[in-house]
Amino acid sequence: MPRLKSLSVMSDVISNASLRLAAIVESSRQKSHKSFKIIPAALLLTLSAACLLLTACAGSDGQKDDTDVWSETKLYSEATAKLNDADYAKCGKYFDKLEARFPFGPYSQQAQINAAYCYWKAEEQPQAIIAIDRFIKLHQGSESLDYAYYLKGLITFNDDLGWLGRFTGQDLSERDPKAAKEAFESFKTVVERFPNSKYAPDSLDRMRYIVNSLAESDVRIARYYYEHGAYLASANRAQLVIRDYDRAPAVEEALYLLVKSYEKLNMPELSNDALRVLQLNFPDSQILVTGQTPKKERRWWQLWNK
Repeated sequence: MPRLKSLSVMSDVISNASLRLAAIVESSRQKSHKSFKIIPAALLLTLSAACLLLTACAGSDGQKDDTDVWSETKLYSEATAKLNDADYAKCGKYFDKLEARFPFGPYSQQAQINAAYCYWKAEEQPQAIIAIDRFIKLHQGSESLDYAYYLKGLITFNDDLGWLGRFTGQDLSERDPKAAKEAFESFKTVVERFPNSKYAPDSLDRMRYIVNSLAESDVRIARYYYEHGAYLASANRAQLVIRDYDRAPAVEEALYLLVKSYEKLNMPELSNDALRVLQLNFPDSQILVTGQTPKKERRWWQLWNK
């Protein structure tokens, strides 16, 4: 019925326009020949606009969303089916519709988490973050809160890797550390607030990996400074790694850069002190011979996707 009503209204509009145009034509016949030439263009333009408007109204009615008439149960069932079929983009939209239309229904909480998961798998990170943040804000007493923080960590942990990063073997330490730090805080919440959660062990492993990656990121910066002759900046950055990430593997190279930077700065006592610390903590290190630490054998996606 709404479609018929809209078409009826548009028919009235066109009829009124036609009557007005007829009056204009009749009036134009009484004017000069020059004036009459201008009228047909105006008539054509007005009729074209009316027809386009009618077509647009009919088209918009024809594109009505079928899910608007679905019940809560059917919408949840269809969304779950899309999830099982790995149609992540569509299942995210379906779960969003479910939560919006039935905010107090029995599937509302699960729909929010599922929407976040679907958007994450569809590589639509902003939508995933919005969905999971909304769940965390509204459901602090939920039994699924540990998973919500864990999922938020996963979403930000994988942030911005992209297909090119996966193809080239890009490491987390080679990217902007902002997302890694946000992921660390989410995993930390799981470990501290939900120590008995089944997601706690993996969260702890990921925290260790993130710390190591952040340390390596700072070592890359220190190495860059050293290679470009900024020895004081290199020493300061290496000290930051040693202070903030004292158990990270990257500390080995940080100590080496500290030794070499102090040598370049003509500070033999500080250089010797750093060398003693390096030899004490890494007695089997070959970095003084090779000038670099051994390359890592596995990337993070090989480690986590077992």
